[in-house]
Amino acid sequence: MKFNQGIKQKNKEWDFTQQTPLDNPLVLVFGDRYLLESETIFEEVREMYPNGEIVFGSTSGEIYNTNVFEESVVITAIEFEKTTYKIVTDNVKNYSSITELGRSLAAKLPKENLNHIFVVSDGSFVNGSQLIKGIEEISKDTAPITGGLCGDGARFEKTLTAYNSNPKEGEVVVIGFYGKELEVSYANYGGWSVFGPNRLVTRSKDNVLFEIDGQPALELYKKYLGEKSKDLPQAALLYPLAVKVGDKKPLVRTILNIDEKANSMILAGDVPEGATVQLMMSTMNDIAEAASKAANLAMEKRSKKPELALLVSCVGRKLVLAGRTEEEIEEVRDAIGDTAVITGFYSYGEMAPFSGKKNCLLHNQTMTLTLMSE
Repeated sequence: MKFNQGIKQKNKEWDFTQQTPLDNPLVLVFGDRYLLESETIFEEVREMYPNGEIVFGSTSGEIYNTNVFEESVVITAIEFEKTTYKIVTDNVKNYSSITELGRSLAAKLPKENLNHIFVVSDGSFVNGSQLIKGIEEISKDTAPITGGLCGDGARFEKTLTAYNSNPKEGEVVVIGFYGKELEVSYANYGGWSVFGPNRLVTRSKDNVLFEIDGQPALELYKKYLGEKSKDLPQAALLYPLAVKVGDKKPLVRTILNIDEKANSMILAGDVPEGATVQLMMSTMNDIAEAASKAANLAMEKRSKKPELALLVSCVGRKLVLAGRTEEEIEEVRDAIGDTAVITGFYSYGEMAPFSGKKNCLLHNQTMTLTLMSE
């Protein structure tokens, strides 16, 4: 692989560590939502990469090597030497359900030699669980899926994504990678601990939680948060829910928004009726250590050193780490070595199978890695 990588910070010019000619590069552009709303952003990137396939995603923080930025746009352009790729995109407004959108996108990807699928999705309108369900119904066990739901800082106002156009709301971009020479590994880890009683989900619909133990979900959640409840929904990022269905491994769910009128909470992914939920919390040290564990899991069975590391970490982790956010990226670097180019973003949800598994799940509050080499 060959790379260009650069950054444009607010009110500054583009700054590239290297900018050599690339042939048909995949150009990943992760940036602050306000900066991606610029009417000229696509033209700027297209001018630099006239033959590139350009994917945009808004973030809750931009990852550039071992640094984490805000109010910036980070470009990582990748030329593959032995791998081909195909990008498909569509908008939620064109479909009656998120699952149907996922099916349609997956159907547009040829299955022969499909090695891996990476998703850059709208994070405001898209239920990540339903999107994964739709993609996997069509792709079946053809290729594993990783990726994330785009962010908007801790504002939760709107997220932007796009393929070869100006970023817009409601867009989902799916990248299919093809070829046997591409080695891909992935892993995720959270570092959050449960506390308080187990409670039963007594009324929910997809990703909307209405009742816990027969009580209005939002009302009960506010009791736990006390004074912090006045800062909802942002405060919820520090206290996600562990959701356990039967004997399956628990999933972490971030509360993306609240509905005062319905006394309900909107989560990033499904929370089924009959599941049990517990509150969660974490510390700076636990989160940094979890990033190290995720990276080591992703490295376990690799035959080659990674050349590219795509990181998707949750905005909730960033809020806990505060001024120490870069520590979790440094933990990843220590585990994967100095050769890989690192890029990625802080998200509203992370997509990946559990380590060693193939079926993808939506996670929250995790560090998720996708490592590639040819």
